[in-house]
Amino acid sequence: MASEVNTLGDLISLLAVYIMLFFLGLSILRNGLYQLSYQKMEYFLATFTKNTFFGILTGLAATAILQSSSVIMVLTISFVSIGFISFKQSIGIMLGANIGTTITAELMAFSNYIPEITFVIVGVILIFFKSRILFSIGSILFGLGSIFVALNGFESLAQNIASIPILTESLDYASNHPTIGVWIGTIVSGVIQSSSATVGLTMSFLHENLIALPTSIAIVLGANIGTCVTSLLASFGTKKEAKLVAMSHIWFNVLGVIMFIPFLGWLTDLAQVLSQDVKEQLAHISVLFNVISVLCLLPFISYFAKFITKLHGKKAFN
Repeated sequence: MASEVNTLGDLISLLAVYIMLFFLGLSILRNGLYQLSYQKMEYFLATFTKNTFFGILTGLAATAILQSSSVIMVLTISFVSIGFISFKQSIGIMLGANIGTTITAELMAFSNYIPEITFVIVGVILIFFKSRILFSIGSILFGLGSIFVALNGFESLAQNIASIPILTESLDYASNHPTIGVWIGTIVSGVIQSSSATVGLTMSFLHENLIALPTSIAIVLGANIGTCVTSLLASFGTKKEAKLVAMSHIWFNVLGVIMFIPFLGWLTDLAQVLSQDVKEQLAHISVLFNVISVLCLLPFISYFAKFITKLHGKKAFN
């Protein structure tokens, strides 16, 4: 497909199509998963957050079901705003959501083994059934198929995108200075408000050998910060305690990235041990980053909550 791109306008148009297809697939996948579980979702979020451990499991499960940590954070901010749960309870959900969002990256890493066209065709057929279960399964298959088609599209355009002079220079600079990838991931994820799409694009560039693995890992780390923009926007106009949820989301990811950046070389070596496939390497490191970050914070949850309230507002919990 790369040979079919003759002008910059064609390239931008095709890239926009694949990005929209990615978001469409993610939205339909999310809808299908939600249809299978919507009757329990709000109940789980509101009920199983009495302690941090169950809050983490709830956030993880809910994010895995809805395939979006941003959606879970928006829901959590809403629940805190109306007094359904406290700020301190929300921290567990936030930690779980950070782990749960890595499931999307793991799915994308195995795109080469997925018969995406078959998924799309079967999904379309099932969507026309009146049964809620069949409709949900059809939505899930169609959504997954669309995501994988978009990922293949990203890969087909990667060489053309990288040939744009300013991007060529940027990629070369980022390859020589991997930590710049954190800023790239933060900005891109913040602008498009999707860490999953940022990871998908990064996987495509990595698969085509256009960026080095250390830079790719740095971009993925930065994407965790950029996705906090959604939480910040959702907190506007809410009460102070709900705003603290958004700030805790930002601080947790920023501190996690700062903690891991010095070990970028070690993460690269570990990724190559975990898998031979570059996409899987990136996905596995994303999981490890989020799991280790959560484990490091667990013993200090109370101190973290007090730090956020002292820094960004008056005391919000007892």
